Amino acid sequence: MFERFWGNAHVTRALEQMVARDRVAQTMLFSGAEGVGKATLARRLGGLLLGHAERIEQDDLSLPHNLEIVAGREKWSAEKRNEDPLLFASHPDFVTYAPDGPLRQISIPQARLLKESATFLPHKGPRRIFLIDHVDRANDQAANSLLKTLEEPPPHLILIMTAENAYDLLPTIRSRAVPFHFAPLAPDEMRQFVEARGLDQPERRVALAAGSPGQAASLDLVVYDQRRAAMLALLNVAAGLAPFGTWIPVSEAIGRSKSEKLELYLKILYELLRDMLLVGEGTGDIRNQDIRSDLEALAARVPFAWLRKAVAQVDEIVRLIRRNIQKTIAFDSIIMQLRAG
Repeated sequence: MFERFWGNAHVTRALEQMVARDRVAQTMLFSGAEGVGKATLARRLGGLLLGHAERIEQDDLSLPHNLEIVAGREKWSAEKRNEDPLLFASHPDFVTYAPDGPLRQISIPQARLLKESATFLPHKGPRRIFLIDHVDRANDQAANSLLKTLEEPPPHLILIMTAENAYDLLPTIRSRAVPFHFAPLAPDEMRQFVEARGLDQPERRVALAAGSPGQAASLDLVVYDQRRAAMLALLNVAAGLAPFGTWIPVSEAIGRSKSEKLELYLKILYELLRDMLLVGEGTGDIRNQDIRSDLEALAARVPFAWLRKAVAQVDEIVRLIRRNIQKTIAFDSIIMQLRAG
C-alpha cells in the first residue's frame, strides 16, 4: 500500500493491517526526527483512505508554493493571523494544520478552528482526516484546546499528529493517541533514496541528513556551508583560537539576514559540537568530514567540560527561542560564556 515510502517498514505494516481490517485508529501520534517521513506517510494514508492522493500531496509543506505562504504570513500582524488561522486543504476532507508565525507555533485560533471543524461531516465518504503537523509546537493553551477534541473525537474524524519528540507533549495528549515512532533510515537506505532522487553530492547528503530522507532532499548545500562557516567562526572565537574581532563581521552579517531562523544555525552548531566530541574521542563517523582538520584543532583546544558547557548554552538558547531572542545576542552570549571558562 505504501510502495513509494522509504524506511520504517514496521510503521507502514501496522498501518496496512489497520486499513485491511478497517480498524484505523482515530487518533495517532507519529514521532521522530525532522524529515524522516511522518507527515509524508500521513498524507499517503489520507490518499489511501480518501482517494485523490494527488490533491492531498499538494499540501506538502516542503513544496515551494506552501513555503511561500508560510513565510509570507510571518510579515502579518498577530491579529491578522489570528483572524485567519493557517490551514491547508486541497482535498476538502484532508486538512493540515501547520505551525504559523515568526515562531512557527500551533496557535490557539488554529486549535479552536480545529475543534469547531471537527464536527463537520465529510464532504464525501465516511471519513475526514486532520493532520496536526508539529503538534509539539503548540503552547499550553493551544494544547489544552486540542485536548478537548482528542478526548471525544466525532466518529467520522481521524486525527494524525506529528512531533519530533513525543515526550515534549502533555501526557494527557500522548495517552489518547496510538504511538508510532519513526526511526532514522540506515545509511544503505539513505544511499538508495539519494540515488533514486538523483541528488548531487550523495555521500555528503547522506552524512548530513542523519537518516532523514526529507532533509537529504531539501538540503541546500551552499546555504548550509555559509551557515556552517558562521558557526565554525563562533566556535573558534569561543575556544580562543581566534580573536573576538573576527566574530564581529560574521555577527553583523547574521544580524542583517532577517529571514533566516535562529534554529537553523543552532542545529548546525549542535552538529559541529557532536563532531568535535567524536573527533576528540577518536570514535564514530563525523558528519562534516570536509572540515575535519578544523574540528580536530578545536577538539584539541578544549576539554570535555567545555563541550558540555557549550551544549548547555545552546540548549538554553533553544528554550529562549519562543521569546523571539535576537540571533546576534544569542550567539554573543554563547561566546562570552564559553570564553569566560
